[in-house]
Amino acid sequence: MVKRILTPAVWLVLLSGCGIISIKKSGGSSERYSAYAENLENTLPTFDPLPASTLSARSGETVDPVDDELAIAVQRYIAENEMEMYVSGFTILVYSGVDREEAFKTRNLLYSDFPDVSTFMQYEQPRYLVKVGRYINRIEALAWYEKINELFPSARIVQDRFERSRFNEKPEKIEDAQE
Repeated sequence: MVKRILTPAVWLVLLSGCGIISIKKSGGSSERYSAYAENLENTLPTFDPLPASTLSARSGETVDPVDDELAIAVQRYIAENEMEMYVSGFTILVYSGVDREEAFKTRNLLYSDFPDVSTFMQYEQPRYLVKVGRYINRIEALAWYEKINELFPSARIVQDRFERSRFNEKPEKIEDAQE
């Protein structure tokens, strides 16, 4: 038979659990510190006052505002963007697949149900893509996506790049569409 001897630490825990020995926690209640205040003004760093502005026009001289330089920079930025051949944006991809008949059927259904929106069909070997609209940001595409998604649940908004010359192109009429 093996006898187990309890260590003093185990006895202390057992007796404190029974309430025979009470162990006081260090610290105290928060009420002891309710009136505590500390003034740190003497320890904060101090700085010399800032010098007066030295930017002043000489007598009779006018100072050109930065607005003129900013306007020139904006015009330069616009000119550089207009030289770019492509515009990044978003479109709604309604159909992507290898079935040519299904692609034409989807495009024709879009023409008849949504005549106000631009519908485009592309062939990227080996698949056909039917896309709707050309939008600068996703929020613009979201309005049409909600309408199209009811009829085509697999539709999704995708990033795309458009030729600048074709960006504002009007949708072609179903009679003019090529098969």
